[in-house]
Amino acid sequence: MEWFSNNHTWVFSGVGIFIIGGVIAIFKRKGANGISQKQRSGNNSTNIQAGGNVEFTQKNDK
Repeated sequence: MEWFSNNHTWVFSGVGIFIIGGVIAIFKRKGANGISQKQRSGNNSTNIQAGGNVEFTQKNDK
């Protein structure tokens, strides 16, 4: 507590907020296990789910 009272000005300055934010981001990243995808659909519907880009092409034979 004594260290905090002596150094409270830089803890709440930009440097302190940056360091505290970095530590929080590291802990949040370790808790994430990957991408979670969920999809809901109704009756008679076509659903496509992908982890990247999906392209649709149509061939016009007229």
